[in-house]
Order: sequence, then C-alpha cells, then structure tokens
Amino acid sequence: MECEDHINRADPTYDCLLFDLDDTLYPLTSGLSKEVIKNIQEYMIQKLGMEEEKVPELCVSLYRQYGTTMAGLKAIGYNIDYDDFHSFVHGRLPYELLKPDPFLRNLLLSLFFTNADKNHAVTVLNRLGLEGCFEVIICFETLNPTNKDDSSENASTEIFDFLTYSTCPDSELELPSPKVVCKPLEKAYEQVFEMVSINPKKTLFFDDSIRNIQTGKRMGLHTVWVGTSQRTEGVDYALESIHNIREALPELWEAADEKVENILHAGEVPVEATVIA
Repeated sequence: MECEDHINRADPTYDCLLFDLDDTLYPLTSGLSKEVIKNIQEYMIQKLGMEEEKVPELCVSLYRQYGTTMAGLKAIGYNIDYDDFHSFVHGRLPYELLKPDPFLRNLLLSLFFTNADKNHAVTVLNRLGLEGCFEVIICFETLNPTNKDDSSENASTEIFDFLTYSTCPDSELELPSPKVVCKPLEKAYEQVFEMVSINPKKTLFFDDSIRNIQTGKRMGLHTVWVGTSQRTEGVDYALESIHNIREALPELWEAADEKVENILHAGEVPVEATVIA
C-alpha cells in the first residue's frame, strides 16, 4: 500500500527511499533489540543444546561474520527451520515497548529492506503506527523464499567450530560459505534491485548498521547512517534519529504536509537536532 503523499513530491535526484527496520525506524533505546539478542541466545541453548557460557561470544561472532546469527548458525552446519527460529526469537518479543510515532508516519514514504521475517516487520510497523506507509516490505522470506527440508543434507554434516576459527587466525580451517541471503551480502542488494526494479543510483538507503551502509554504498546506493552523528567512509548522511530526515535532506520535504509541522510544534514526539550531512 502507498502513503497518501507519494514520493513524486520528492527531489527528482531520488526515485526511491529504502529503509531498514530494526533500530532504524525505532531507536535502540526502545530495548527491543536487547530482547531479540536474549531470545536468540536462549534459542541456541534450548533448541541447539549449546553450552551456555559459549553462547554470547558465538552469537556476536556469527552476527559479525554472516550478517545475522541465524545465517551464521546455518552456515556452520546447524539444521535450522526458519519459521521455528523466527517464531522463537520474534514471537515472544514485548512489542508493547514500541509506541506510535505520528511524526514519523507523516515523513515516511516508499519501501524498506529488513533481515527480519515478515511477521516481525508487520508487527513493528503496526506498533509504530506506520502501517500503509510503504509500498513493499522486503524481508527474510523475500530473499529466502523457500524453507525446504534440508535435514538429509545436514544430517551427517559436522558442526564447524567457529569459536576455534575466530580465535586462531592462522588456522587451516576454511570458513563455511553463507547459506542464507541477507544484508550485508552484496547478493541481497542485487536481489532487491531486481525484485522491485529500483535504480541504486537514484535510491536513498537508511540503515543503522555501518556494514550494511558500506555494502550499499559499494552497490551504488546513496546512504544514510541512522543512530549516530559521525560520518565515515561510505556514509553520505549521518542522523542521530530517523526524525532528522527533514533537516538533513530538506529538498525531499519542500512540499511536506502541514500536519508534519503541526505535530512537530505540538511536541508530540521529541526530535533530535544533530545532523551531519
């Protein structure tokens, strides 16, 4: 579905605004991401039988290497059912931590791109009051459309010792290749460009992960790093908050709806002012 005010009001430099979801459309301070990490680690202990003391380090290391911890678990040999994983990790989240954001609703357009599953994406948008603000939801199922039973493929596969690999850089072990398509893999971006027919050179990409931003830049996207005011390599704009879009890119909002100004002046949602552009 489309918003009432479509992207045709924007500067012709950009045909599309592409948004990440978690920690981008809502702040890290909400606490939801902390709950996600807790649930992932509980999954690793309860469902995969891992030693509890090893789980935190492995969880972080796999995330850094493969883009998501689940993608890393899959790569090193664990036979994970995607739906079961997402149900365990996202299905138990305290979504009440997220509150409606009327100011953001009147700013957002176009579509977003998330590694999360569709149920989580839809739930978060509904909690934020952002349903109907995006033309397309590009999620885990979009990039990994089948959840085939590969138990026979992995039944005799030995689990790769990732912690040994990460602590022994001179090890002769060969790192397993990814089995899941997700950011920051270039393949994920290529699939998105093809699926929704967008021109990366005319697309503005918002994400809280510097790795995702830098890959996006290599792929030709214009980039906005959300959650910091510090620009670095690969970053065109840096915003402490997603609410700073208008300050950083005023050309997009020349014809903005007066309701945005009314909400801003009414102080319904605090707006952080620091913008590096």
